[in-house]
Amino acid sequence: MRKICVVTGTRAEYGLLYWLMKGIQDDPDLELQVVATGTHLVPRFGETVREIEADGFVLAGRVDMLLASDSAEGVGKSLGLGTIGFAETFARLRPDAVVLLGDRFETLAAAQAALVARIPTVHLHGGELTRGAFDDAIRHAVTKMASLHFVAHRAYRDRVIQLGEVPETVHEVGPACIDALTREPLLCGENLDKALGFPLVAPVGVVTYHPETLCPLSPDEQIGALLGALEGVPWGTWVFTGSNADTGGTCVREQTLAFCARHGERCRFVESLGRRLYPALVAASDVVLGNSSSGILEAPLLGTPTVNVGDRQKGRLRSPSVLDVPFDVGRIREALSCCLDPAMKEQARRQREEACLRSPAAEMVRILRTWKPSGTKGFYDLPRGRD
Repeated sequence: MRKICVVTGTRAEYGLLYWLMKGIQDDPDLELQVVATGTHLVPRFGETVREIEADGFVLAGRVDMLLASDSAEGVGKSLGLGTIGFAETFARLRPDAVVLLGDRFETLAAAQAALVARIPTVHLHGGELTRGAFDDAIRHAVTKMASLHFVAHRAYRDRVIQLGEVPETVHEVGPACIDALTREPLLCGENLDKALGFPLVAPVGVVTYHPETLCPLSPDEQIGALLGALEGVPWGTWVFTGSNADTGGTCVREQTLAFCARHGERCRFVESLGRRLYPALVAASDVVLGNSSSGILEAPLLGTPTVNVGDRQKGRLRSPSVLDVPFDVGRIREALSCCLDPAMKEQARRQREEACLRSPAAEMVRILRTWKPSGTKGFYDLPRGRD
C-alpha cells in the first residue's frame, strides 16, 4: 500500500486539501498520513487542528514550528524549526510521497526535509504568481523540489514546464477548491446565521487581509487604508477573519480587532470560519474584500465579486468579477459600490455555473494511485526556435 503524507499548515490550505485527503483515505491502494503544522497548532490562530480531527482524520504527526515573533528574524527561525521537525517526522513515518500545496514558508520547510530524505514531493497550485509577497519565490522553489505537479490552469502548467519540469509530470486538474464548493450543500439563511452565532444584515462583506510582505508600505499603513475605506460606509455586516502568520501579521490583527470593537455589531471578527462555514458565508455575501487568494480562487466560483487590495495576488489569473485597487481609500470605496451593481453580481454567478464541472480531487487520487516516481529528476529544456 502506497503511503501518502499530506502536510497542512493553515485553515485555508486545509479547506483545499480536504477532498483529496478524503479520497486518499477511502482508496484501498493508498494509506493516508496527515501531518499538521503552522497555525493549526497555535491557540491564537484558532487551533484549527481540532477541525481536522473532528472531520475524522487521525494525525500521524504534528510539527510545532511557529515562534511568537512574526518579525523577519522570527519567521526565518520558524522555517528552521520546521525543517528540523519535518526531518524527524518523515524519518519516523517513512512515506512514499509527500503532498504539499501552495507557497507558505511551512510548505518550504516540509519540501526541504523531503528533498534531502529522497521522498518524492507532490505539489499543488504551482506555476502561479503572487508578486507582492515572498511566497512567490517559495512556490517556484517548491516546484523545483517536487516530482509531480497538479496545477489549476493551462497557463500555470506552461509556466511549471518553463521552469524545467518534465511535461508528463505536470497535470492540469483545475483549482483544488472546486470540490469544496460542489460536493457539499452550503449553509444558507437562518441555518447560516445560527452556525455563525450572529445575524447577517445585508449588504454583507467578508474581509481577510494578510500582510503584503514585499510592499513599500508598512503593515500598519496597509491595513490602515483598508479599514479607513470602511469608515462611514453604509453596509450592513462586515465579517473579518484572522490574518496569517506572515511578517507583520500581529499588527494587522490588532488594528482589525480595534476596528471591530469600535463599530459594534456591524463588524464581527472570527479567527477562523473553517472549511464549511467560510464558503457558505462567501456565497451569501455581496463582496469579498482584502487580499486573500480565496478572493481570486473561491469567490468567483461562489458567485461573489471581489475587491482585491494591493499587489499580494498580482500575477494570478483572475475573473472579471475581481476588481484590483491600490491602497487608496477612495478607490476601495468606489470598487465596493461597483460590487453592489446587479450586473456585476450576475456576471459572478454565471462564472460558478461554468467552472464547477469537474472533480480535481478524484483526478489527483487516480494519478497518485498509478504514478511511478523515477529515482532522479530530469530538467526539461524548452524547444528552441530557429536562430
